[in-house]
Amino acid sequence: MTLERRTSLIATLIPLQMLCIANGVNAQHGDKPRPEAWNGLVPGGRFMDRILPAPIHDGLENDTWGADAVRPRDIHNGIEDPAWSYWGGRPVVGPDGKYHLFVCRWREDNPRGHAAWPTSVIVHAVSDRPTGPFVAKKEIGPGHFPEITRLKDGKYAVFHFNGYYLANSLEGPWTSVKEKSGFHGKTTFGSLAVREDGSLLMLDRIMRVWIKENGADDFHMVNGQSIRPKIPGRYEDPMVWRTEVQYHLIVNDWYGRTAYHMRSKDGVHWKEDPGEAYTIDFDGYEDGTKVRWYKYERPKVLQDQYGRATHLYLAVIDVPKREDKGKDNHSSKNIALPLVVGRRLKILNSDKITADTKTIRLQICAEEGFNPHTDVDVDALRFGAPEKVDFGGGCKRIESEESGKNLIVTFDATGSGITDDNFAAKLIGKSTKGKLLFGYSRLPGVDYSPYVVQR
Repeated sequence: MTLERRTSLIATLIPLQMLCIANGVNAQHGDKPRPEAWNGLVPGGRFMDRILPAPIHDGLENDTWGADAVRPRDIHNGIEDPAWSYWGGRPVVGPDGKYHLFVCRWREDNPRGHAAWPTSVIVHAVSDRPTGPFVAKKEIGPGHFPEITRLKDGKYAVFHFNGYYLANSLEGPWTSVKEKSGFHGKTTFGSLAVREDGSLLMLDRIMRVWIKENGADDFHMVNGQSIRPKIPGRYEDPMVWRTEVQYHLIVNDWYGRTAYHMRSKDGVHWKEDPGEAYTIDFDGYEDGTKVRWYKYERPKVLQDQYGRATHLYLAVIDVPKREDKGKDNHSSKNIALPLVVGRRLKILNSDKITADTKTIRLQICAEEGFNPHTDVDVDALRFGAPEKVDFGGGCKRIESEESGKNLIVTFDATGSGITDDNFAAKLIGKSTKGKLLFGYSRLPGVDYSPYVVQR
């Protein structure tokens, strides 16, 4: 290349590079291509398929704050107040049977608008329903991105960026704990799950894994590597939870405005599931009305007694954050969306499932509100490795039989796809009403002992 051509090329590229840098700094989102392989996913193959339309509590309101894309909406869904900007919160079911949400907020009329989030305080809000409306009862104290966790000893801890609050009951009084020994640099508390032995597993904001063992005074970082998805993105603030089968997490790419779902046997080693956990094009109500918030962030879930996610909670804002100013027509709130709850499953084979396994016997457990004898379309069931089932593969049913209130389905193990790389199998099918039915099961021969911290 001649000097003249090289000089011309540099002169062309430098302004383009500066434009890209400027856009990267100032932009609030950027579209990215969807993997072509995901086009082969079947219904139930991605987490997003489990999100249901929100029930309408008291009509849809058009005379309220917000951009056109978020009106009309149910102002009684989640938590919303024109005097406050709400952002990020997780609920638990209390001993009183009510739903207790610990969420952060700051004044909507703050001149800094959304940029006033560092002034946020954590509040305790209560509702008779998991989807709200949640009504703020009392302020706990300063903090951002709160997450309520019930500890092994029965106490409650509300973790936030800079520490946590501790109380014997949901009603308090709450004691602020600022000690963060064991943390390094600017590490902030993130999302936590209580492990099988009662110890704590935490993912910090950048998705590094920490464990606080029983009797330990601090958290120990398992390794310094982020477990973020391999798909390029700007990830932050994951949500982790544990069921009786495995660990789950959802993490949001705030720039791509798309979230992803991952699973783990021990909370340390993770597998990415294909498809989106959610995007900006999934939200709406049971009557068919759609809403489209500019951002859906800070995912949290409500869990039942088996650890299953029953509802998804998201912080939402109607415009780019920098456009939300004090005393304007824009703000943020928390929304609540019901989920299809996975069915409880148990593999009855005693031996490890291998390529030589002929059949797999699966028990679909009955529970309140679910009768597998009458509610399952057995001909629609596929079972096996999630990597196969999510794309329409897996085992086919041979026969089924009643076992008390439960249903036992025998599958031809051919094509299960289950290998040593799997720690859970997945069922996808339909109910007799044509609705999504799914569930996960542990695998025989797999060691599910809690990860032991290596020091």
